[in-house]
Amino acid sequence: MTIHLAEKPALVWAAEDLAQRSLERQSATIRYGFSIVCVAIALGGALACQYYGFRAAASPFFDMAIVLTAWYAGVGPSVLAVLLSTASASYLFVEPKYSFEISRDELPYFLLFTAWATIIAWFVTVRRRIERDLRLARDKLQNEAEEQVQQTNLLNLTLDLTHDAILVRDMDALITYWNRGAEELYGWSLAQAMGKQSHTLFRTVFPAPLADIESQLLRTGRWEGELKHTKPDGSQVIMFSRWSLRRDEAGLPVAVLETNNDITDRKRREGQIERLNQQLTRRSAELTSANTELEAFAYSVSHDLRAPLRHAVGYSELLQRHAASSLDEKSRRYIQTILDSSKRMGQLIDDLLAFSRIGRTETRKTMVSLDQLVQELVADIRQDTTGRDVLWKIGPLPVCYGDRSMLRLVIGNLLSNAVKFTRIRSRAEIEIGCVDSEDEADVFVRDNGAGFDMQYANKLFGVFQRLHHPEEFEGTGIGLATVQRIVHSHGGKVRAEGAVDQGATFYFSLPKTRDAAAERTANTP
Repeated sequence: MTIHLAEKPALVWAAEDLAQRSLERQSATIRYGFSIVCVAIALGGALACQYYGFRAAASPFFDMAIVLTAWYAGVGPSVLAVLLSTASASYLFVEPKYSFEISRDELPYFLLFTAWATIIAWFVTVRRRIERDLRLARDKLQNEAEEQVQQTNLLNLTLDLTHDAILVRDMDALITYWNRGAEELYGWSLAQAMGKQSHTLFRTVFPAPLADIESQLLRTGRWEGELKHTKPDGSQVIMFSRWSLRRDEAGLPVAVLETNNDITDRKRREGQIERLNQQLTRRSAELTSANTELEAFAYSVSHDLRAPLRHAVGYSELLQRHAASSLDEKSRRYIQTILDSSKRMGQLIDDLLAFSRIGRTETRKTMVSLDQLVQELVADIRQDTTGRDVLWKIGPLPVCYGDRSMLRLVIGNLLSNAVKFTRIRSRAEIEIGCVDSEDEADVFVRDNGAGFDMQYANKLFGVFQRLHHPEEFEGTGIGLATVQRIVHSHGGKVRAEGAVDQGATFYFSLPKTRDAAAERTANTP
């Protein structure tokens, strides 16, 4: 016979079913056989008693057989035992004997025996069933209890793995559970903590009256807040504590689950940060006041210096016109030096005044086309470079967010510097371009002029800082400081790269949108 793989599951199922039925038949045979054996033994005992003259002993023997059958073999075999016992009693012990006919006198005895046997079988069967149900219920409860114990043990093991301090206390604040995290955090062992009053053990300092906290806990079932606890060594720690209320089936509060996290270090750092912020606030206020005073001073000095300077220039020019014919060459050179120095000082005052106004001028920021702004500035500068060979390289420039007049001043200063410092070249090359990104534009102005030494780059953007002699290149040293101040007010940065006699490149970044400008300005110290 060939067995295909597809047929095997059905065959296995059939074999298992056949085996199960065989076992059931064997069990039934044994149970009914047990019933017959019990009745047979009872019959033998009754006959023996009858032989010795004890006719009344038959009923107890049959009753015992029925009881044993009902107890150990079940309902079906017990019914068979009742029938066999009744038939045996009727045939062998009820007149007329050896016949299933029952006389009128023996009929009550036979009916009583039958009823009694039936009642016994029913009672024993019911009792057996009840005991079996009770045993099953006990086993089920025991299994559930074991599962609950296992789950509790697993939960305890899991809670012991966490570093958080977890404890359970009853409504009198007596500790009933204490995990390993609590041992490690506080220092009290399980034996030392169990049964203790938690508030007393920790010497808890509450942020509010305990009655108010417990009232909220009973009302909402939860509470959380900061508590101060004291360890066994006397050190005080700050805990962020969470309480959860557990109620029984009747809704009555029975326990509180408390989870504590040590936030002492975090609170200390927060305190340090708060103190630093207060110091920074005071320092910022001091700097703001100093800047205000400095701007006021510069503005006042600029105006106060103008009057005597105008007198010096005016009278020097009068002296030059009226006494030039009577003065020798050296005297005329002295007067010209006075006039040049006075005019240079006047330019310094103008630049200083403009620089001081930057911090006080209200900005009007809009979307500004840098490309258009550079084209306008280059057109103006070209009028001042007539006769020079200047190559302008202007790359594509984006639209940025800022104050147009101030950005014009920034780019104008950088282009003017490029024109000035390329004066030593027979062919000047000035390039304006941009490294574009999503939120900002990094604009650069590059030239092939005199350049500078990078070790002095940090002086470039200081007020009145110059890296070249005035005789080589004119200027007051305020232009780049103005550039830096304007760019910083827009939330951008300025930097420079260069080398001596190899030109220089100045970079400045600008935000491209209003949101980017607001974010960068907020983050600018």
